[in-house]
Order: sequence, then C-alpha cells, then structure tokens
Amino acid sequence: MKIIIAGDGKVGSTLTRELAAEGYDVTIIDANPKVLEATEERYDVLSIQGNCASMDVLDQAGVREADLLIVATSADEINLLCSLTAHCMNKDIHTIARIRNPEYTNQLVRMRDAFALSMTVNPELQAAVEIERLIKYPGFLKRDTFAKGRVEIVELRVIKESPLCDLCLNDLEQVVKCQVLVCTVLRRGEAVAPDGNFVLREGDRIFVTAPSENLTILLKNLGIITHKARRIMICGGGRISYYLAKRLEKSGIDVRIIEQNPDRCLELAAVLPDTCIIQGDASDERVLNNEGIEDCDVLVTLTGLDEINMIVSLYGNSCGVPQIITKLGRVESGRLLEQVSLGSVISPKELCCDSIIRYVRAMKNQTGAAVAVHAIADGQAEALEFRVDRQTVHCGESLKDLTLKKNILIVCITHRGKFEIPNGESSYEVGDTVIVVSNGDEVIYQLNDIFEA
Repeated sequence: MKIIIAGDGKVGSTLTRELAAEGYDVTIIDANPKVLEATEERYDVLSIQGNCASMDVLDQAGVREADLLIVATSADEINLLCSLTAHCMNKDIHTIARIRNPEYTNQLVRMRDAFALSMTVNPELQAAVEIERLIKYPGFLKRDTFAKGRVEIVELRVIKESPLCDLCLNDLEQVVKCQVLVCTVLRRGEAVAPDGNFVLREGDRIFVTAPSENLTILLKNLGIITHKARRIMICGGGRISYYLAKRLEKSGIDVRIIEQNPDRCLELAAVLPDTCIIQGDASDERVLNNEGIEDCDVLVTLTGLDEINMIVSLYGNSCGVPQIITKLGRVESGRLLEQVSLGSVISPKELCCDSIIRYVRAMKNQTGAAVAVHAIADGQAEALEFRVDRQTVHCGESLKDLTLKKNILIVCITHRGKFEIPNGESSYEVGDTVIVVSNGDEVIYQLNDIFEA
C-alpha cells in the first residue's frame, strides 16, 4: 500500500516512523530540506522537497498511484487544498487532513464532502475530549474506551498505601469485588504481560480491563476517594485550553486559564464568557499561589513547552492538588521522571496518530480489521477491538484448545452486550466483540493474526 505524508512535523514524523516500521511504501513531502534529510537517514522512505499543494510536487510523490494521502502541515488551508488537488489527480485516493482551527470545527462535516476528505483529525480537540473524560474519573491516569463505551482499559499507579501493593493477581477479584483483568504492567519502564501469579509492587503502572459500569466500584474498593471537580486551573491559553474550557463551562465548573500573552487573553475572554482568564506567567510560583492553586481540584498544564508543563505539574503535586494532567509533546520527556508523579500524561500527537493508524490498518484489511486501536504502556503495548465475522477462525472453540502467539492476551469477549473476562472454557461467536492486548512487537491487523499457525 502506497502512502504519501505531507508535512514532516511532530505528527508527520511519528506517522512516518510507525507506518515505515509496518512495511508500508511511504513518501514524505516537506518544504524543509534539512528535516527531510534527517527523516531519510532514520527511516526507509522516499522524500520530496516542495509545496504539497502543488500538482507538480504531488506528481513527483506518485499521487496518481497512491492509496492514501495524509496531510499534516501547520496550515489548515494548505491541508485542504492539498487534499482537493490530490483528489482531482486521483479519484480513488483516500485523504486524511489535520484541521485544527476552532473556526472550522462546526463545519467539518460539510468540508469533508466539499474537499473530498475521507477523514479529518483535530489533535487539540481530541486531547480536550480525553482530558474531560479523565476529569470525570480522577482516580485513573488514562482511559481507553471499547465496545461502544461498554468496556474500558484504565491505567492506575500502585502506591504504597494501596490494597494493590504486594497483591498477587490471583487474589485481585477478592479485593476489587468486580470483574476486572490486569492485562499489562509497566514496571521500571518495561511492559510485562502478567499471569495469575504476578505480584504487584509499589510504583507499578497497571492497565486494567473492566466494564464501564464497574469503574466506580473499582475505585471505591481500592480506597481511591474521588470528588466531583469544582475548581479547575488550566495553565496555557492555546487551542486545547479553549476546547477544554468550552466543554467544561457547560458543567458549571469554576474554570480559570492562566495565559501570558495579553492579546490571547482578550481573544479567550471574548469566546469563553464563563471562564476566568488571568494574564500571567503560569511558571511563576507567585501567580499560581495568588490564583489559589492549593484550592484547586484539578491542575491541567497545557503550555507550549514540555519543560514548563512538567515543572508546574510537579509544583502542583507538592501543593497537594488532587488531580494533575500534564500535556507533553514528547512522551519520552515524562519517562525521565517516571518515579515523580506528573499525574495523567496527555500527548495530542499520539492521540492523533493512533486514530490515523487505525484508519490505515482498516484500509489494508477491509474484512476483520480492528474497530479500535489504542496504544498503552507508553506505546509498548496495543489494545485492539475486533468484531467476529464469518471469516474469523476458531469460532465456537474453547480458548484452552487454541494457541496464541507470544505476548498476546484476549482480555474481553462481549456477547450480545454482556461483558466476559475469558477463561479456558470461553469461546466467541459471529457478532461478538473481542478485545486483544499485544505486549510485544507483533503487529496485529485482524483477529486471525493472534493465533500460531
């Protein structure tokens, strides 16, 4: 499958790395020759220098033979023009465009038709939606949803005082008193696929599969006290802050944004009438104290610099803020501070790339493709959702009679909406949903790929 990526920035370079590693024929377009040179040195891809909206440049990149064009330059208008131009040159090409401007948000459906777009992505809006979900369940570091919202994989950190500390997984259900399964453990930066004899230790980050209706029970029985957020402080006044505040305003929550640029403060005040906008330096301890950081229920750090976000989050942690959410452009930065709590870490780039890669895999395998794909454990594992169809092998067979590939785990089967953590006697039928976690390097395109030949 031939893929063209226009724009070699954060999203473009991440997609290049992931898609090249999966064996796709990737061509990258960018106006900056130095960026392209660095990309070609790292990955087995072809690079074209130039304006991606130019027909000549697209011709050079092979757009007439390409299956997919992903446009992720910094300018929405260029992304739209590039997509439209490509479609004029190749009526069968699939196009994905990154559209970030809030002014275009309400017209994306019409724009998809007008500009022949197969899909649009908005990393900042995706990040805001994810942050809002985390605020609703402050006990979790991360939440990924499957089976139309009926099943989730949530991330928790094991602390010394937790009933999970030094607990053997065979005894887990006695503690949490509901159906859950620990599918992955991140220990000292390494992802582990645990069995029933695995013992959880302080500092472990665990990824738990559970029906959505059990999340409140899970938190309660782990002794994690949660309160509805009443006061939220957001550091940085960028697009994510706008989208997030707009969503939170509807909940009647006291939201305040600290932004240094006076012009941006005026812009935000005009579109966020129920949000308190404070002009100030969010990295200044005095500003944070004056605005009552110690009285906040949630601190969200969304400035444009990872370093400032980490420092402010660490300060919020020292002030006893119950929930902290940190935006990082480079998730690797957070791994340097693995043992220091940054709270939940959000990466707009990774959220965006996950959704695009899911689309690419679905294109490659129209039948049996994953309905949902989420990276977990700092990208060292993947959780995938599949619908069982007539092409799926081993329907009706007990799992104990099947051999899965190494580091593959079936974590959930839903049959007619009913959640089941599978055991050896479990089986799946056509129409069921199966959720799989891969803790290794194996790329899973369809459910049939999880079995040994």
